[in-house]
Amino acid sequence: MQRRTLFAVAAVMVALLLICGCTGTTSDPTPAEKQQLRIATTTSLYDTKLLERLTPIFEEQYNAEVLIVSAGTGKAIEYGQNGDVDVLMVHDRAREDAFLADGYGVNRRVFAYNYFVVVGPESDPAGIKGLQPEAAFTAIRETGMTDGSDVVFVSRGDASGTHSKEKAIWKAAGFNYSADVQGSGDWYQEAGTGMGATLAMANEKQAYTLSDIGTYLAYKGDLDLVTLVDEGDILLNIYCAMQINPEKYSDTNSTVAKDWVNFMISEDVQKEIASFGVDQYGQPLFYAARNDWEKIGVPQAEVKDPIP
Repeated sequence: MQRRTLFAVAAVMVALLLICGCTGTTSDPTPAEKQQLRIATTTSLYDTKLLERLTPIFEEQYNAEVLIVSAGTGKAIEYGQNGDVDVLMVHDRAREDAFLADGYGVNRRVFAYNYFVVVGPESDPAGIKGLQPEAAFTAIRETGMTDGSDVVFVSRGDASGTHSKEKAIWKAAGFNYSADVQGSGDWYQEAGTGMGATLAMANEKQAYTLSDIGTYLAYKGDLDLVTLVDEGDILLNIYCAMQINPEKYSDTNSTVAKDWVNFMISEDVQKEIASFGVDQYGQPLFYAARNDWEKIGVPQAEVKDPIP
């Protein structure tokens, strides 16, 4: 099977650098060729710069070159289904289960979690502060559909994990998303883009939106939006990493993919995740899953057992 082309340009550049870099004498030791790891990740892991913190550590330990494409979970899953990447990192359990059941992925491990929050203007025109998520969404819709209202909700609208969570909240609130919400008026607007850009759009419109807490904190300094709803079981947000199935796509780099997944659940990296953001934001952007498996309802094996 031919090598997938998603990272073809990057791969050519790496190859040229390796060729051009061989300028030593014949007595110089030949450096080992770097393993190339291709990762498709959800935008929140990228926009918060968590992966920027972790990839240099991995590259040094495993003599690897990590290439990352960031997209909404739906698009990231497409990359995995096409065999364009070696590892998938997303946060949408229903689609993860389908991906595994269809034979595209193997060795799913949970490495982090945080929570979604509903943010909006401090004036809170829909009066949602402190409500449960389902009640808050109901209030936003009802107020937004009132004549003369300036209430707006900005949706990711991009088939991302965050968009899936939003639809789950609408369903839990008793609404049919496609019939009662989507296209129901100017109050509901779809950004069709990543979390950072969606937050910027909501800020510009002084609108409400649903965000993972990590991305919100990372962008908070540039926003006028405040957290209005941050409690409710439905807001739990769990992140996993999994290998693309090498039996389905033989040209994936299964060895380095396995190394990455094991790296993410290792004790040292779990400590890095737990401390990430604390100095700057006063709280972590993500919580390490390793010791909280019971709290988040994940089997212990999914957070602690390395891939053999």
